[in-house]
Amino acid sequence: MNTGVRILANVGYIRVSSVDQNTARQLDGVALDRIFEDKASGATTDRPKLKEMLEYVREGDTIHVHSIDRLARSLADLLDLVSSLKARGVSLNFHKECLLFTSEVNHTQDLMLAMMGAVAQFERAISKERQREGVAKAKERGAYKGRVKSIDDETIRAAMAEEGASFRKVAKALGVSLSSVQRAMKN
Repeated sequence: MNTGVRILANVGYIRVSSVDQNTARQLDGVALDRIFEDKASGATTDRPKLKEMLEYVREGDTIHVHSIDRLARSLADLLDLVSSLKARGVSLNFHKECLLFTSEVNHTQDLMLAMMGAVAQFERAISKERQREGVAKAKERGAYKGRVKSIDDETIRAAMAEEGASFRKVAKALGVSLSSVQRAMKN
C-alpha cells in the first residue's frame, strides 16, 4: 500500500568533466538510493542532473559527493548550493574531505566549507593558468597546432548544400558539434 510518504533518501551526485572520463572511483561502495550523474564542467551550475537532483531531494535526505570539486568549482557556487540545501534540511556529505554539512548551525562547518572551497577554486585557477602557459609555449615552438579536425570544412559545406539541411541536422548526421558546422560555414 502506497501512503504517498517518501522515505528519507541517500542520494549520490557524481560528476566528470567529459564524456570519456570514468566515474567508477566516485562513491564506490557507498549505499545509495538514487544516483545523479553529470558529464559536464563543474565551472557552471547549469548541469541537467544537478538541477534534477536539487528538485528531487527533500528535508531529511543526504546528498553524497566524492569531493567538493565534484559539486562546484567556484567558491560562490559552492556556498550558494550548500546554503540552500542546509536551509531545506538536506545534509551534504563530502567523502574525500570527510565533511558532513547539516542544517544545524555550526560555525566550524561553515569555516571548513569556505576554506576547502577556496582551495578547490585556487587549484582550478592554477591548473588553467598552467595549461594556458603550456599551450602558449608549445605554440611558440610550433609543437601545438590544436586538435585535428575529424571532418574537413568542405565536407560540412557539401552536407549543408543539400536541400532542407539545417546546422543541427548536419551536425548530428556527421557526428560533429553544432559549433563545428557554424565555424565551417563562416570560413
